Amino acid sequence: MAATQQITEALIQDSIANAVQNVCQTLLRENAPFVDRLTTAEFEASPLKFQLIGNVGFAGEANGMVYLCMSDDFAVYAVGTILGMSASEVRFSGHEVVKDAIGEVTNMTVGSFKNTLCDVGFPCKLTLPTIVTGNNLSVASLRGTTRHIFRFTCATHVLVADIQLKND
Repeated sequence: MAATQQITEALIQDSIANAVQNVCQTLLRENAPFVDRLTTAEFEASPLKFQLIGNVGFAGEANGMVYLCMSDDFAVYAVGTILGMSASEVRFSGHEVVKDAIGEVTNMTVGSFKNTLCDVGFPCKLTLPTIVTGNNLSVASLRGTTRHIFRFTCATHVLVADIQLKND
């Protein structure tokens, strides 16, 4: 099937904004409004610090990676809400519970984003989610890609979606 349109900045922004909003409303019962778009330089200079990054790739007629960057507080909040646990229960349960739940959030978000690409003629498949935890994590630019970085808020927390699309 031939692509019916191009993958534009507007399509990317609308697709990820809808995906983040739908997943947050479904799993967290919270709105997740789009705040702004960041340039790579703004993102790299930002005082935002992340302790957890989930990513899922997609390959086919469109190729790239989506990274969801969040604080440990947001991850604990999200996992607690999804699993009906208190923050202390989430922290007591350990990293595997957090990785599994945030892996599902990431997979659902990127899956929704990918579905929009498929709908406009760029069929692609997802990779498995990967979750990285640590202190002051950042995402590097992948060679041969164009970055599209979007900031959202959800329940007073910041969530950043860093989309890197392979240039053809």
